[in-house]
Amino acid sequence: MKIRKAVFPVAGLGTRVLPATKAMPKEMLTIVDRPLIQYVVDEAREAGIEHFVFVTGRNKGVIEDHFDRMFELDTTLAARGKKAEQAILAQSQPEAGAMSFTRQQAPLGLGHAVWCARHWIGREPFAVLLPDELMVSTPTCTAQLVAAHEKTGGSVVAVMDVPREQTKSYGIVAIKSEKDGLAEMTGLVEKPKPEEAPSTLAWIGRSVVMPEVFDHLDKHEVGAGGEIQLTEAMAKLIGNQPFHAMRYTGGRYDCGNRLGFLEANIALALGRKDTARETRALLERLLKG
Repeated sequence: MKIRKAVFPVAGLGTRVLPATKAMPKEMLTIVDRPLIQYVVDEAREAGIEHFVFVTGRNKGVIEDHFDRMFELDTTLAARGKKAEQAILAQSQPEAGAMSFTRQQAPLGLGHAVWCARHWIGREPFAVLLPDELMVSTPTCTAQLVAAHEKTGGSVVAVMDVPREQTKSYGIVAIKSEKDGLAEMTGLVEKPKPEEAPSTLAWIGRSVVMPEVFDHLDKHEVGAGGEIQLTEAMAKLIGNQPFHAMRYTGGRYDCGNRLGFLEANIALALGRKDTARETRALLERLLKG
């Protein structure tokens, strides 16, 4: 079945980058000249996603406003002949009815956030994109996952190698028979101790998941960290249906922390034709002191 829908859990408080996120959602923090959430939605759109489901929380209304049409701005730009700016806004404007927003009323974990989207997803396979993670590659990470799902017929998660001492911060996969970057999974453990981790392959916030995951999330079982974990629900699918890990080799920036956010801004500015030269010159000046 074609992957038509994606879930974006955006209810988090952004505590790792306070005080910037005290009043501003972390998903709206700017990378060069557009909010982080715009990059993630564009990634999903390029993978063929048609319906975008946002699981939000309090003080997240600005995300919905960002993807809405602002009549006053459009009118002003048109009156002033700002065609280039109008074109930029048009690129990020979703089709009418393509976005849905629901609330996660309590911080019960990522698994609970995905469960909150169940009525919009129905019994279709769907993508999950964590907006903290900014992925840069061609084709996009989500497009690669969709292609892997079409090949395997089951769930697929994106993974990358991390230092063993960092396994306690990720969902870690156990695999067998890897070929061409795609491996059958035999297990998935949430935040294991380094000495107990089955590998150093970490789930990095992009997945295509079969709808049976909702059958396990429905039970609201509390797992690691006292939260309802998506990884633990996905782990229960392993062995009952195809489940693979896809080794992702593109750029990845964890924008949920200060250094990752800074790195993303620099890397994307250097990668754009309209900002690369000035950014490189700025870095040289700063390095010279």
